[in-house]
Amino acid sequence: MPDPSSHPPHHPNAPDADDLVASGSLILPGGKVDPDALLAAAEADGDDDALRTVTFTLQRDLDKRLDRYLTDRIPFMSRNQLQRLIDAGEVTVNNRRAKASQKVNAGDVIAVVIPPPPPRGAIPENIPLDILFEDQHLIVLNKQPDIIVHPARSHLSGTLINALAWHFQNTSPLGGTLSAVGEEFARPGVVHRLDRDTSGCIVFAKQDEAHWKLGHQFEHRRVDKRYLALVHGWVEPLADAINLPIGPHPSKEKGLREKQVVRHDELGKNALTLYRVRERFSFVPRHPVAGPAPAPAEGWSPAATPKQSPLKASAVLAGDAFSLVELELKTGRTHQIRVHLSHLGYPIVGDDMYGGRPFITQDKATLLDRQALHAAVLAFTHPITTAPLRFTAPLRGELAALVAHLRDRSQSQGTHEVHTPPGATVDIIV
Repeated sequence: MPDPSSHPPHHPNAPDADDLVASGSLILPGGKVDPDALLAAAEADGDDDALRTVTFTLQRDLDKRLDRYLTDRIPFMSRNQLQRLIDAGEVTVNNRRAKASQKVNAGDVIAVVIPPPPPRGAIPENIPLDILFEDQHLIVLNKQPDIIVHPARSHLSGTLINALAWHFQNTSPLGGTLSAVGEEFARPGVVHRLDRDTSGCIVFAKQDEAHWKLGHQFEHRRVDKRYLALVHGWVEPLADAINLPIGPHPSKEKGLREKQVVRHDELGKNALTLYRVRERFSFVPRHPVAGPAPAPAEGWSPAATPKQSPLKASAVLAGDAFSLVELELKTGRTHQIRVHLSHLGYPIVGDDMYGGRPFITQDKATLLDRQALHAAVLAFTHPITTAPLRFTAPLRGELAALVAHLRDRSQSQGTHEVHTPPGATVDIIV
């Protein structure tokens, strides 16, 4: 006789096969979308949306938002991905364009045009890796810029996942594989991510237990993540908190729908970034204001009002002033650092999505044309041994060269300041 304790209790709002009548050849018996059938349909017939459309007809009320309901039905897509799909008009409820937040009810007919998932399994590729640490449980890298972390629809090769697959097969003294957690999303072992052009510390899990425990530390903010960003402008004050909610850009036009913005409505999610100015560079002399410099806010209280953008001054756009800022993430929203700094008027150099510009010298040489953001420190507790671990990735490549250039030029013809505000921990080594 089966042990009833081995089965989780049925939640009244949990979907099951009796909740719906599903149509389409992509539906598994339990009412979920089959990723293998979806991939096969996409490969066979390209852009035929009809072959990738599934329809769910609800048989009872679930008291659940549309995006959460679809997360249960399409498990290989994240909730954020589904929200973007809904916002793009690829989901209808009763033949009307839907909203992610609307509740689904008995009798609702939900039609979804599902993009093909990335294929499972990564092809090993011999891509150089800068390894900071590896054992049988995890591996920590100093990520180079211009490489994405995991395969996606438009990037099925040339990722860190491909590079790690090669490393484990051919060069690792410990061998192993990435954890199976996230494998259905083509993200095996991926505990957290860095943007394509962001360099620095990133950790991957090699075992499932290590993955879940590391993920728990990230989720509950027990990981110390410190970044360095080179930004336009003379950042003031020297230390502050940016406590502003972040959500998707309201426009769905191409070039805007990928962006995040500060928004104070139901779509804005709490986001907290602490910043500390480490160096400031100006190509003209600056004269200090009379009286003592203002002290950093006690307890990292957010500024009363957003600062006005210094970029309105043409001199700053021409390259008058820059700041090297240490940033401590207390939440992990998409593009959080980039959005917060841009909102305050200090966009990251090279970040054209959020108002930054490439750095071009007086001789018309481009020193940096990607976002000047680097994950300098990553500290956490080892998920298996419980030993404290701390990893530091010095500035690298063209970003290190640019900081050296700014130091030389500002010291010779302008103003150069070095600061260590309370709480700063990153060693600035170039």
